[in-house]
Amino acid sequence: MSDKPSVLFVCVKNGGKSQMAAGLMRHLAGDRVQAYSAGTRPGAALNELSVASLDELGIDLADEKPKPIDPDLLHTVDVVVTLGREAQVEPIPGVRIINWDTDEPSERGIDGIERMRLVRDDIRDHVQHLLSEFTP
Repeated sequence: MSDKPSVLFVCVKNGGKSQMAAGLMRHLAGDRVQAYSAGTRPGAALNELSVASLDELGIDLADEKPKPIDPDLLHTVDVVVTLGREAQVEPIPGVRIINWDTDEPSERGIDGIERMRLVRDDIRDHVQHLLSEFTP
């Protein structure tokens, strides 16, 4: 196990929110934190608007693809963060599991890239808070 803090971000499809959170953590933390992402029911591709919204910040997800939760990784990370209301991860002894019920602008009639920017910025606020816990 590494001496660096580690976090696994989980959403259902691993095509949007969890990928955004991991990309933002890598961007903000550099090599101080190990960030991973996975899905409970991974989709076939990344959400294009999620990718575009991160690209606006200089964060490249080109090497990423949706993937399932790796059971070995799940038992070795320090924190598991579920994003949204649908992703569920069973409790694991010694692993902190938290949920971020992220903003959903579509519930207010906001769609497209504007929606994704709001989701990204909400996730970034959560990531910054978690990063401050890891690296005071």
